[in-house]
Amino acid sequence: MYLITVFGNLLIILVVGFDFHLHTPMYFFLTNLSFVDICVTSTTVPKMLWNIQTQSKVITYVDCITQMNFFLIFSGLDLYLLTIMAYDRFVAICHPLHYMVIMNPRLCGLLVLVSWVSVVSLFYCTGLGVYLSSADAQSSHSSATASVMYTVVTPMLNPFIYSLRNRDIKEALMRLSEMAAIKVPIFPGLKNTP
Repeated sequence: MYLITVFGNLLIILVVGFDFHLHTPMYFFLTNLSFVDICVTSTTVPKMLWNIQTQSKVITYVDCITQMNFFLIFSGLDLYLLTIMAYDRFVAICHPLHYMVIMNPRLCGLLVLVSWVSVVSLFYCTGLGVYLSSADAQSSHSSATASVMYTVVTPMLNPFIYSLRNRDIKEALMRLSEMAAIKVPIFPGLKNTP
């Protein structure tokens, strides 16, 4: 699941960066969401895989705080980016003739920058207090299942939900794969003919 998440999101970033037809606000936000999804899963899953492999559940206090810090920052950023993407679609549907004027590159960059900054401040203002306070008694199995759902499954599904079902992304993937097939010979020593 972790590899699917990383490779799926990296593929989205690569395709959007490669194909100039996809250099629009919607795909700008989608590449940011893909990057953040990689960061969210990379914050917790490698340690979880290490714990499973070694049968050890030990984590130092500093490592725990650091992991929580980055997880909360990237999770909050994920939510803000989804909100920005919803606003982008609202403008595209309700004001299609003014879409490119309203969603100009300056505003898109500003929205992403602001979400990177209401996340860090939100974490430092409220996150530590909430997560360091005493928690209700829960079973470790149910909390572990819930943790896997939001740290692994959701970021893994985002590439499929937001892009791989999208016609523009499919067309860009086809163009990318055609170019790769033309440039890379199938058999060593033989050249492909266009």
